[in-house]
Amino acid sequence: MHFETIAIRTQTERSQHHEHATPIFATSSFVFDDAEHMRALFANEQDGNIYSRFTNPSVREFEQKMAILEGGEDAIATSTGMAAIFATFASLLQQGDHILMSRAVFGSTFKINSDYLAKWGITYDYIDPLDMHSWEQSVKKETKLLYLETPSNPGLDIIDLEKTSAFCKQYGILLVVDNCFATPYLQQPLRFGADIVIHSATKYIDGQGRVMGGAIVASHTIIEQIYPFMKNAGPSLSPFNAWVLSKSLETLAVRMDRHCSNAIQIAQWLESRPEVNFVKYPFLSSNQGYNIAIKQMKAGGGMISFELKGGLSAGQTLIDNRKMISLSANLGDCRTIITHPASSTHSKLTPEERLAAGISDGLIRLSVGLEHVDDIIADLQLS
Repeated sequence: MHFETIAIRTQTERSQHHEHATPIFATSSFVFDDAEHMRALFANEQDGNIYSRFTNPSVREFEQKMAILEGGEDAIATSTGMAAIFATFASLLQQGDHILMSRAVFGSTFKINSDYLAKWGITYDYIDPLDMHSWEQSVKKETKLLYLETPSNPGLDIIDLEKTSAFCKQYGILLVVDNCFATPYLQQPLRFGADIVIHSATKYIDGQGRVMGGAIVASHTIIEQIYPFMKNAGPSLSPFNAWVLSKSLETLAVRMDRHCSNAIQIAQWLESRPEVNFVKYPFLSSNQGYNIAIKQMKAGGGMISFELKGGLSAGQTLIDNRKMISLSANLGDCRTIITHPASSTHSKLTPEERLAAGISDGLIRLSVGLEHVDDIIADLQLS
């Protein structure tokens, strides 16, 4: 079946009530038939639910949908996207291990490295995501995984997943890809050789700015390594949020089609404006990563980054003059959102770290929503 059909028709088995839409399993715990049933569940001799921190039917439906849509064997849901990243690192790395990480990643991912993994004896090196030839210089015998975003946040760098996968296999490294910006509808990194795909489901998976959540998709073997951390540390997804996210997946395709349609029109308009230094959008033919993007993505997504010639002051004027567009640190909403990364999402980085990640003081990130494209353009007062 096609993506849209799978997203709608993958559901928990109906109960005796014959409900059409899956209900929310809003329960913290579950009861057992008898002492032997309880013993067998705790001994992992039978499948079943014990406690919603471990498993829950609403959460499991969302996990199964994400696994199928990403083309993976299994998935595990988390309370947020950052919980998915941290759970992956905490489960698969140990003292003495080393990470290769793209410089172009979300600000909080940098802080996990510097503030937590470093004090636990896990080392890391940042690599230029667009200079694959330089990566070999940073590989060590202790390197266990390579982590990247494509398209990246906020610079929209496009990394060739096929070549990156070949590099990782050459050195026996796990390839972990944050697929938040593309979603499984536009890009499926596992098809190109990635080992693990991570999502902040808070963004496009929800699509309406309502709930937080995350997901990790991988092989059964890798998910089995991550599950004990989730069970014991407890960054679990709530049944309500899982229900919302599972329902949201039913409209992901149609929403992403509109996000992409609006975004390419706005990117082309911005590129034509004399006030703009540059525009980054994966499906602009002028972009450095265009040929890679059209190879591994179905469409360009809903995110645009651009820089105004007036720098920071011009960007602040643009933000303060808007009438409709939301000023928020979130993205992937049905409402168009504008963000200044240097003073918000990546403000905890040093100026040098921001520049290395391609984030100038004048960079603007635009999460293009589902409003009429003419109204969005009309609200972008560049001069």
